Amino acid sequence: FHLACSPSAQLARCYARPVRRRVKDIPSHLDDLVPTMLKKDYANVPAVNSVDDVVRRLLSLEMASQKEKVKIKTQQLVEKVRRSPIDNGSSEVQVAVLTAKIRTYEEHLQMHPKDKNNRRRMLMDIDRRNKLLSYLRRVRYGAFENTCRQLGIQYTLPPPYCRRVTKRWLVKKAFCMKVFQEARKLKAAERLKQRKEWQERMRAARQKEAQDKG
Repeated sequence: FHLACSPSAQLARCYARPVRRRVKDIPSHLDDLVPTMLKKDYANVPAVNSVDDVVRRLLSLEMASQKEKVKIKTQQLVEKVRRSPIDNGSSEVQVAVLTAKIRTYEEHLQMHPKDKNNRRRMLMDIDRRNKLLSYLRRVRYGAFENTCRQLGIQYTLPPPYCRRVTKRWLVKKAFCMKVFQEARKLKAAERLKQRKEWQERMRAARQKEAQDKG
């Protein structure tokens, strides 16, 4: 049965606010950007220097979105590792672009850990970056070390491939070995037969040559 409540308690129950979690202050890789810096599209426009302070604030990173800030951060990372001023597609530049995307995904997932779509994209970018770093390490080790140092990447070697031994795998391996041995026996018998035929043809050719000389 339900206990009778006073009208004031019922009103308090109806208008009670739900408890909200406090969002923690998560450090961002965009914190080092200067708020007075202009956006990427307006950085090289000469007329920007003659505008007033209100318009300049609207065109700066102070009023910019997350996407605009990520563009500036990506450009800064690319400038650290590019080979020349016109280099836009080398392995180092691709690693820098993927690093900016991965760090943005990591910050987003700290606030929204159940976002599986962005987690999948982040893992795909991490795998793509590891392949590029592995290629750089194999081909240009100096560029690999410089890229990891400039971008703050801790590269770890992939673990060696190791198959877990199970009963099903052992049975499958035994069956494959048996099939392989039977196939070798059949091929050995066929090869022996061909070898005997070749020896008989050679013997017949020698006898015919000896008869022609005699």
